[in-house]
Amino acid sequence: MTDLPYRPCAGVMLINRAGKVFVGQRIDATLEAWQMPQGGIDPGEDALTAAIRELGEEAGVAPEHLELIAEAPEELTYDLPPEMIGKVWKGKYRGQRQRWFLFRFLGEDADVNIATSHPEFRAWRWSDPADLPRMIVPFKRTLYEQVLAGFSAHLG
Repeated sequence: MTDLPYRPCAGVMLINRAGKVFVGQRIDATLEAWQMPQGGIDPGEDALTAAIRELGEEAGVAPEHLELIAEAPEELTYDLPPEMIGKVWKGKYRGQRQRWFLFRFLGEDADVNIATSHPEFRAWRWSDPADLPRMIVPFKRTLYEQVLAGFSAHLG
């Protein structure tokens, strides 16, 4: 397909006390797609640190409101659709390779604030885990099914 590498990334499944998952609607998305927080791993940063940082940057969730439950057993990847390669991430990557973490949210809804200094979401909500694959953009659907399978022992 392409010789481009995958972008290193951390992803977060954040569940509340009712077992619902945090999802946000991206500001830059034209589709009615929702996603879990995720973002690039900075040079020299480990994946867990990146995951906690991304939760703060994207959802305004402070580390004291988090309890780590699990890390996905393996790194997961997805490829961008051909028409997006070369346009996203300055054309440097073919997709992402992601380390996923499952956290329990210990705070209240008021402790979520998507109006961060560099907002990425225009809306957020708690959703049923089973609904995630149909809420995400189609090219990430298989990845979300893999995340759900990896954390299934800890959900519901």
